[in-house]
Amino acid sequence: MLEMRPDCERCGTDLPADAPGAFLCSFECTFCAPCAEVLDDRCPNCGGELTDRPIRSRALLEKYPASTTRKFKG
Repeated sequence: MLEMRPDCERCGTDLPADAPGAFLCSFECTFCAPCAEVLDDRCPNCGGELTDRPIRSRALLEKYPASTTRKFKG
């Protein structure tokens, strides 16, 4: 199951698990759409492809909550 990280690692933008606009690589490094575009859909950490993160429904978020650990180091 995906962690559904709460923020963009590059700029710190909030990325709710139940909303579109998040991109991730196979290691779950997570970025917002504008940062993914600037990065040319390549993860700066591993070089992997950034793809759309799926949305988790609100009902399932109650049972399987998203991560609250922020990765942005600012």
